[in-house]
Amino acid sequence: VQLVESGGGLVQAGGSLRLSCEASAFTLDEDEYVIGWFRQAPGKGYEGISFIMHNEEQTWSVDSAKGRFAISSDNAKNTVYLQIHSLKPEDTAVYFCAATEGRIPKNFGDEDEYEYWSQGTQVTVSS
Repeated sequence: VQLVESGGGLVQAGGSLRLSCEASAFTLDEDEYVIGWFRQAPGKGYEGISFIMHNEEQTWSVDSAKGRFAISSDNAKNTVYLQIHSLKPEDTAVYFCAATEGRIPKNFGDEDEYEYWSQGTQVTVSS
């Protein structure tokens, strides 16, 4: 399984950004999986953001992400997206998509639950 991420960059505060994560070897509308997004700010650990389950049956987001972050998927493109609105300087981080297959995590926001990771993309929000 390979996760290829794109869409990061430098954005002004208040702007929006959409990150993409294309999954190879998964077939999003057939396989059982959970795929989602983490971020890691400088000097900090991984922070889970939003996750989507097989066939978009269910999504899960941390409370702090609700309202500004939205996860979605396009099964035809085998791609999961993270739309971020009203960006703040504190959103500056390296963003990763991560996935696990054949199981439902006990804790969606725990990075140890996911065995597949993207390369990460830098998002920098200027004030």
